[in-house]
Amino acid sequence: MEKFMHWWASLEKGASVDWMYNIGLLLLLSSVLWGGWILLSRRLSTVAEKSQFIWDDALISAIRAPITLCIWVWPGLLSLGILVDNLTTYSSSSLSTIRHLLIIWTIVWTLFRLIANMEHTILENRPQRDATTVNAISKILRLIVMVFGGLIAMQNLGLSLSGLLTFGGVGGLVVGMAAKDLLANFFGGMMLYFDRPFKVGDWIRSPDRQIEGTVEKIGFRMTIIRTFDKRPLYVPNSVFSSVVVENASRMLNRRIKQSVGLRYCDAAVVGDVVRDIKTMLQNHPDIDTRQTLIVSFDTYGASSLNILVYTFTKTVEWIKYKDVQQDVMLKIVEIVHSHGADFAFPTTTLDMPAVASTALASIERVQQA
Repeated sequence: MEKFMHWWASLEKGASVDWMYNIGLLLLLSSVLWGGWILLSRRLSTVAEKSQFIWDDALISAIRAPITLCIWVWPGLLSLGILVDNLTTYSSSSLSTIRHLLIIWTIVWTLFRLIANMEHTILENRPQRDATTVNAISKILRLIVMVFGGLIAMQNLGLSLSGLLTFGGVGGLVVGMAAKDLLANFFGGMMLYFDRPFKVGDWIRSPDRQIEGTVEKIGFRMTIIRTFDKRPLYVPNSVFSSVVVENASRMLNRRIKQSVGLRYCDAAVVGDVVRDIKTMLQNHPDIDTRQTLIVSFDTYGASSLNILVYTFTKTVEWIKYKDVQQDVMLKIVEIVHSHGADFAFPTTTLDMPAVASTALASIERVQQA
């Protein structure tokens, strides 16, 4: 082991008499490590599939590709350094920084893959979780990993973080003014994640704008809404901070509000019709009697006696609601007809007494003749 560590340390120096031998050993070492890693990863995957934990699959899947990258790229950079030191007049010292950046990139890449796998695992195995919240946490974690990875990489490149932060304070003001719309959309997206007026899958609409449909994705810059005619609608997140949004998916009941018009000649049975309709609604299995239920003689229309029917269904699903509404309206038709009444339609009565008297007199003269 001590000889191996001594040999490995000598590779960092670059120049060597046995440089071709060292490159061959590095190639052989990479091949052995790669073969061993393939066998080990397969074994770990088999064990993970049999375990009851869901996170081990996400972890193994996340580290498989980054470790394979390191097995080949790290010795490759060492071999490149040996070639540069022995075959050229240049120094391979800069390759040391690249190797350090490779480690940083591998860690960042692994964490990105792990976050993505965990997000997929949570949504697949725990469907009761809010997809919007899971996506928001995933994006925030990616942003944190990216920021820390970038800062560590800059430090390895020799950049002063204090100077960078000072420049960021001044430059951030300029960038913020130039990209205020982008920032407004970003913070608008953050407010959507924290306030949660709607989530992915909700049916929303805005009376202030022509916005209505099902939410497909909430990003940091825009929200994608699928309209009912299947067109995608891309809405900047900043819009939601200045408009009223109605979340129809969170309704507790759906309302049935109808006006039933009877003929004026059916005035004697209006009370009986009202009573029977109300009884029918109170006994209907799909009507929520805990909510407001009104059936009453409401107004005198131009050609009808209007009965107000106001009630709520138990279901909030659109298709089931339409079925319940249809059933209620058909039962109202049966009740009206069972009392010998019928529905009114617009009629016009002409009052012409002088013309009628003249016509009757003419008819009488004709009959007498």
